[in-house]
Amino acid sequence: MAGSSARDDEFTDYVSARSAWLRQVAFLLCGDWHGADELLQVAVTRLYLNWSRVRAVENPDGYARTVLVNAYLAERRSSWVRRVIPFTGDEERPAADGDLDGVLDLRRALADLPPRQRAVLVLRYYCDLSVEETAVTLRCSQGNVKSQSARGIDRLRRMLHPRAEEVSS
Repeated sequence: MAGSSARDDEFTDYVSARSAWLRQVAFLLCGDWHGADELLQVAVTRLYLNWSRVRAVENPDGYARTVLVNAYLAERRSSWVRRVIPFTGDEERPAADGDLDGVLDLRRALADLPPRQRAVLVLRYYCDLSVEETAVTLRCSQGNVKSQSARGIDRLRRMLHPRAEEVSS
């Protein structure tokens, strides 16, 4: 039983240290804090069930991120994806000194991307993964990551700057 207690303590230490980061990644994937919390709970549960495997890998953050992204993509494929998000008033607020309108515009545009494009952009540009690391995480080819990145960035540009397209035409 002592081994089990040490295992649980190690797991608790990891989750305590990394949950804020994992929650932020979940938010960028989902687009809302309630969904991010649900996604985080699913990922933490899966991490706990596989903790002996997680602790043996060289990069537990990469493993956790992969679990989170796979849970997000599986949820998006499900017919039970919830589209109504209740507002409770306790959502986190962005820092007041930033470009609040720009942040909100980017979040809206990111939410309009297809799930895999969104996952690719979050992994590449928020998590700062390479094309190869992103491909491994999503279990797809590097070419797929490159094309999804290009399409996603192009779509974000068109959504965020619709007049730029008219001017260049």
